[in-house]
Amino acid sequence: MTDMISLEEARALVLAQVAPLDSEVVPLLEVVGRVAAADLASDIDIAPFAHSAMDGFALRAAEIAGATEDAPTQLKVIAEIGAGDVFSGAIAPGECVRIMTGAPLPDDADSVVKYEIVAVVEGDGKPGSTVAFAAPTAEGSNVRPAGEEARAGEVVVERGEVIGAAGVGFLASCGVLEVPAYRRPRVAIIATGSELVPPDQVPGPGQIRNSNSYAMAACAQEAGAVPVVLPIVADTFEALRDAVDAASRAYDFVVTTGGAANGDFDFIKPVVDELGDLLMTSVNMRPGKAQTFGLVNGTPVFGLPGNPAAAYCGFELIIRAALRKMQGFAHVDRPTVRARLTAPVRKKDVRRLFSRSTLTRAADGAFEVTPAKNQSSGLFGPIQKSNCLASIPEGPQMLEPGDEVECILLDVSEEVPL
Repeated sequence: MTDMISLEEARALVLAQVAPLDSEVVPLLEVVGRVAAADLASDIDIAPFAHSAMDGFALRAAEIAGATEDAPTQLKVIAEIGAGDVFSGAIAPGECVRIMTGAPLPDDADSVVKYEIVAVVEGDGKPGSTVAFAAPTAEGSNVRPAGEEARAGEVVVERGEVIGAAGVGFLASCGVLEVPAYRRPRVAIIATGSELVPPDQVPGPGQIRNSNSYAMAACAQEAGAVPVVLPIVADTFEALRDAVDAASRAYDFVVTTGGAANGDFDFIKPVVDELGDLLMTSVNMRPGKAQTFGLVNGTPVFGLPGNPAAAYCGFELIIRAALRKMQGFAHVDRPTVRARLTAPVRKKDVRRLFSRSTLTRAADGAFEVTPAKNQSSGLFGPIQKSNCLASIPEGPQMLEPGDEVECILLDVSEEVPL
């Protein structure tokens, strides 16, 4: 395929070639943010017993049904139960038990009255004291019943569910310490360019530091994948062919930067074409028109442009969705909002423009978006200070302050509905 296609077509094409990876068993503390690959059930009732929701006095609600401020009901405190203790004795008429938060409710009690609204008539409120209740209470008040959150054998986390920090705690209480989760794709990052040197070297004449590998690896990591930065590849067909062939056999996804256009030293398209199936070569977007995608040895291979902003936009708008799908995420689209421009936008290019921009909230509560002053595709700096991509439609545009555009949020998870 050599024709330029829309961003929507490019995303659909790439997503059609990937699927959730196989699962692996992950220790509970390492599963946060990942997708469960199986239903997970509790081994016990949660909570395993009825317990007090606060410090107070456990009693039968019927004992104080007629209590008023003018005629309070007095009860004798016969015992005290702390968290971890169990009271197995009987509570006779006219008696109650002092109870702490989390302590099991005695068999003879059906409610708890919080300590702060109970008057101490005699003693210190502990066993042997007399306390007074100035109002009735409802049966079951301030009691968390057994099985309130889950019953033994009940599914508490479903397959496909993203496990958060609270979910880790919930699974721990259910006795689940190992979780089947979809595997995180290992992504090979290959920068091409004879002018590139590692970041720890001072560039010589005609050389630049390899920043793309680090940025794309960071993008992959933010998407939940496991990036591996491979050595820089020189601008020769043979060197890139050998690197892509080897990487496609060892990794789940291959991302290259540079060499995606049609120059004398741009080789990713012929390499993919020779080694496998070339499915895409250009996308109707700016920055990032030159984007190559295909399958080599059955592995997705994506060739991004060498310009930093173009590479970033291509990764963010297409590759990120594919990597999330491979991890079992149901939501692969970044949230979007409509926002008012704060500055004019003049565009002659027919391609859709993704302007690196900052989204803020105006005094009237509406969103406003300010494009970065420097939109050069060769810069990472403006992206670092941006939190969204303002999407300017295809074709020439003469947009004024106050005109609304769609903004793709870069700092909000795909799981957040907007």
